[in-house]
Amino acid sequence: MEIIKTFKFLAIVLSVFFVVVYVIIVSYVYFNQVGMVFQSAALSKEYQFEYQSQFEEINIKSFDGVNLNGILFKAENSKGLVFYLHGNAGTLETWGSISKIYTSLGYDIFILDYRSFGKSEGEIENEEQLNKDVTVVYKKIKQRYSEDKIIIAGYSIGSGLATILASENKPKALILQSPYFSFTELSSTKVPLFPNFMKKFRLDTFMYLPKVKAPVYIFHGTDDQLIPFDNSVRLKKLLKSNDHFYPLKNQGHVGVNDNDDFQNQLKIILQ
Repeated sequence: MEIIKTFKFLAIVLSVFFVVVYVIIVSYVYFNQVGMVFQSAALSKEYQFEYQSQFEEINIKSFDGVNLNGILFKAENSKGLVFYLHGNAGTLETWGSISKIYTSLGYDIFILDYRSFGKSEGEIENEEQLNKDVTVVYKKIKQRYSEDKIIIAGYSIGSGLATILASENKPKALILQSPYFSFTELSSTKVPLFPNFMKKFRLDTFMYLPKVKAPVYIFHGTDDQLIPFDNSVRLKKLLKSNDHFYPLKNQGHVGVNDNDDFQNQLKIILQ
């Protein structure tokens, strides 16, 4: 009888221990999830960007007064604009290097640094805030271009933001590079057992993609280990008849813009 009581007591102690550990882990993830998703790096306000192509640095006040920084790279005899939302790491100091791929094909490209990235002020708090930022900046840039000449593009974490933006506007096209089916789902593979209702970034691409009226072009590396290729395979099932899915053989998560097959297809899209 005493042995049974001892086992019951130990079971209760262990249960309480695991609950406490779980609560500690969940609390840590909850309060640190922004930093786990976005690897921001700041640049001083005096930092001077150096690129050979013609560019204009643009500062835009967001909905709450926070200053957001971006660069508009200009092509000769521009045919339109690519509104580009980059990945979760790096700033305009590095992302600007992709501009020549687009400007050489006759398109201007605007790249935005999210809050706390580069010269952009503020701190990222949640998905709603990010979507508001992107919308404000898009509306401002749209004053310079007819929307039927604007292509929205998003890479990795930016693909979800780009899809939401395209679903709420009328761009010429949407280009997604290494997109996820649902960031809610993807994050569960990285941090299992963390409750979905506590996640500040859901970015359920699959919910918004069917709402995009413009042609959609999806590019995904078959060897992507960060956002598995299967994410785009599943998104493909949601595409319209005039949309396209391009698997990039032997391509990992990083460097899609430099991929020859991507550039060949991009040339066709932007012609």
